[in-house]
Amino acid sequence: MSRLIVASNRTANPGEERAGGLAVALGDALAERGGVWFGWSGEIVPRETRGIRLAVEGNIDFALADLTAAEHQGYYLDFANRALWPVFHYRVDLAVFDDAAFDTYAAVNRRFGRLLLQLLRPADVVWVHDYHFLLLGDALRDNGWRGRIGFFLHIPFPPAEIFAALPHHQRLARGMAAFDLLGFQTERDVGNFTRYMVEEHGAERLDDGRIKVFDHLIRAQAFPIGIDPDEVASMAESEEARTASNQLGRMIESRSLVIGVDRMDYSKGLPQRLQAFGRLLDEDERLCGRVNLLQIAPPSRETVEAYRDLREELDRLTGRVNGDHSDLYWTPIRYIARSYSREVLAGLFRLARVGLVTPLHDGMNLVAKEYIAAQDPQDPGVLILSEFAGAAERMQAAILVNPHDVDGMADAIRRALEMSREERTERWTSLMQEVRDHDVVAWRQNFLSALEGMGRDET
Repeated sequence: MSRLIVASNRTANPGEERAGGLAVALGDALAERGGVWFGWSGEIVPRETRGIRLAVEGNIDFALADLTAAEHQGYYLDFANRALWPVFHYRVDLAVFDDAAFDTYAAVNRRFGRLLLQLLRPADVVWVHDYHFLLLGDALRDNGWRGRIGFFLHIPFPPAEIFAALPHHQRLARGMAAFDLLGFQTERDVGNFTRYMVEEHGAERLDDGRIKVFDHLIRAQAFPIGIDPDEVASMAESEEARTASNQLGRMIESRSLVIGVDRMDYSKGLPQRLQAFGRLLDEDERLCGRVNLLQIAPPSRETVEAYRDLREELDRLTGRVNGDHSDLYWTPIRYIARSYSREVLAGLFRLARVGLVTPLHDGMNLVAKEYIAAQDPQDPGVLILSEFAGAAERMQAAILVNPHDVDGMADAIRRALEMSREERTERWTSLMQEVRDHDVVAWRQNFLSALEGMGRDET
């Protein structure tokens, strides 16, 4: 069996317990067949000491490359986070375009490509992850690599006219065409990418599903990422989960709990969510004192101005709702800007009658799947899911909402709180089957099977 080479911006650290289903799934694949996990070390060093560090853990070789402060600023902060992230999440208005930042991004991809090439053997299968490395396949090809390269985009791919707003979209498109297989979260993303290639670069759709563009034959396909549902269910029954659930349960007493768990990011629709909960209380006094919203939103990218503005807005909205509706014995919104362990979150998911997952746009959103996996099958909660989350493409048994429609979301919360156990159980059973059918192992196996099934004449 050929070795697997995984390239991602950040790697799992050798010797440490891997947090999250994705890290575990990739680690398991590497351990099964042997391979290399390549990426940024997380270290920022002077240029003269910049290098690559090698470590071994069982059957996995870790190759960790350093960045200089200038590289970290241009490649990671300025281009990946201030240009690619907002554009791919449909927020061109928040994007900052800087030619120097793109040049640094391209230079880091080229350097990482040269470093990775030194570790490759002819039969290796290379799997590149996410928007940080859109040009890594091109860098490997330029340095002589002719083996198979797959790419998976974890975030959405926007419509053609939005992607074309990137000043360097042509260069990025050529870089993406260097991969043999491009994996996306949803059929919508595949359609957006294909339409962009056809409209902007004259790509030809072939009868077998491949795309011919820039004299390359490539394949774009949806591979919805999943979780390990048994792991999440087990965590929901762990001692740590039960302790957290019992403590919060005593605090909210007999009130219904609505929960949201998101990174503090403008793509998550957090202000609209708080507005919807406030609207619910404004319009239905019967619910005052009978329901709590717990919003956990650990900060991210705090050096970016848009995130500082978001935090201020969330503070203001929480204060407005709590100021209008609190009494001596009840505060409607508990807003917590810190992170918790996966076990604690699983316990809180099980306690919650309603899970609010309402991003403005999201590649998949695994919180939706974790909420379902954590439920008590005998008395499950209700998932309210944005129609613009990738998960909505297959999780149709959730209550689907438009996250821009505040009144619609308020109505959805009321409907979920009033839903009968019979309907809740029916919806949960359907959703849980979807979570099991498309778990993280199936995602990994399906992608690698498709990549390895591509003949060399397709490359």
